[in-house]
Amino acid sequence: MAVTVSQIIQWKQERRSIAALTAWDYLSAQLVDAAGVDIALVGDSLAMPVLGYDTTIPLTLDEIMHHAKAVRRGLTEALMVVDLPFLTYQVSPEQALANAGKVMKQTGAQAVKLEGGQPAMVATVARLTQVGIPVMGHVGLTPQSVHQFGGFRKQGKTAEEAERILQEAQALERAGAFAIVLEHMPADVAKSISQVLGIPSIGIGAGPHCDGQVLVTSDLWGLSAWQPPFAKPLVDLRSQAIQAAQQFCHQVRQTE
Repeated sequence: MAVTVSQIIQWKQERRSIAALTAWDYLSAQLVDAAGVDIALVGDSLAMPVLGYDTTIPLTLDEIMHHAKAVRRGLTEALMVVDLPFLTYQVSPEQALANAGKVMKQTGAQAVKLEGGQPAMVATVARLTQVGIPVMGHVGLTPQSVHQFGGFRKQGKTAEEAERILQEAQALERAGAFAIVLEHMPADVAKSISQVLGIPSIGIGAGPHCDGQVLVTSDLWGLSAWQPPFAKPLVDLRSQAIQAAQQFCHQVRQTE
């Protein structure tokens, strides 16, 4: 049976951990789905390892929708969540509603993900959830704000930052978010937030105490040329793929 938003919320109460991975095309979607992931996230992270951008900021709505349509065709069980790219939802709640609705209608996504927990973003989340669009929140390190942060730096290292992130997460929950990603923060901060929230926390670089974990799949598989410090590859597919291609080239040239 396919995973639903209500199941994700229920698993928090049942203390059943939630596994999430990113997918960016038909093949990667098939693989993570066959592995039994609960959530397949078409994250704007695909901007970097898949499209070659330096950050997630250049990614367009058309680009992520193109990939999301392919992911949808590869999934049968996992809940599909799609990121809204930079400046496709920050201008106004109505802009967010139009673009989130477009993503839901044209890609088959079951939910969208938005970054940030400031009052304006909380109002946007409330607007989307009021019309029936499930929203996953995202606080801590929010990659679309990388230039404001001065890089991909850990957040919540001071008491003031930790309290701000907690307040943002609680506000997003009150606005109707069904889950919240906690990214790149101290484990004790993520643990405290997870204990307070009534909805699942999905950690990435936030320690082991969240209700679930998500990773960029290319990092997990060792396909990326660089991984963040909190992403430990479980296999080195990059080297294996290069070696296989080298072997092919050698075999071809031996026939000359």
